[in-house]
Amino acid sequence: MSKLKIAIQKSGRLYEDSIKLLRDCGISYNDGKDQLKVSVDNFPLEIFYLRNSDIPQYLEDGVVDVAIVGENLLIETSKKIDVVEYLGFSKCRVSMAVPKDIDTDDLSYFNSKKIATSYPNTLRRFLNENNIKADIHVISGSVEIAPNIGLADGICDIVSSGSTLFKNGLRETKVILKSEAVLAKNQNLSEDKEAILGKLLFRIQAVLKAKNSKYILLNVPNSKIESISKILPVLKSPTVIPLAEEGWSSIHSVIDDNRFWEVIDELKQAGAQDILIIPIDKMVI
Repeated sequence: MSKLKIAIQKSGRLYEDSIKLLRDCGISYNDGKDQLKVSVDNFPLEIFYLRNSDIPQYLEDGVVDVAIVGENLLIETSKKIDVVEYLGFSKCRVSMAVPKDIDTDDLSYFNSKKIATSYPNTLRRFLNENNIKADIHVISGSVEIAPNIGLADGICDIVSSGSTLFKNGLRETKVILKSEAVLAKNQNLSEDKEAILGKLLFRIQAVLKAKNSKYILLNVPNSKIESISKILPVLKSPTVIPLAEEGWSSIHSVIDDNRFWEVIDELKQAGAQDILIIPIDKMVI
């Protein structure tokens, strides 16, 4: 029986979230220390632990079929790889930064300057698009220290919280691109592996949808059921259950976590009472 080969980082910022996602999808396996490959017991899947920088090439070459990887790395390597799903974790941005005593955010600052980066291809494309001519100095790791030791006038690197820039006396001036973890695939999967990927993707989407949604229960006067139902961004229509107290009903629905407080405020103003919010484990549509 065919097995889908999936690559994840063997260490780094995507590792923990990738493992959690697979486990939330019901993928069961023994995560042995220092193993480079493990087989899954309850799903036709093999997991490969690879160095982050190796994943795009292994994916393009078909050594692995799919991978959880940062979109920024795919953009940097420009491999022939398809993004299947955005996963919503490990969000970051690739940004330009300068010493904090530089008082301009204008890109013209970088003209004829030295820029240190681990993303030379991404940076080069950005500079060309903006007609900036600069000297790109490629560094693998610890890019933020380059201006402090006189190696560069600015940097282009991954930024998450910005704390590393601050600690090194730098400040962010321009976001080149925004990135997050994605599920990517080789462009030449066989038909049976596409079918396995479809089943895995179904599970992933159920987990992601649940993560971004909340189950809501609230009590309302029957006279306000129609108006309150219009506030709820439901999948089809809310569930309405009569209460023991005459003239009242309980409404059950799902709301998007991104609009949570906005919706709650509207519901309270419209007359909803006893609002109860429950996390959702999985959500199958």
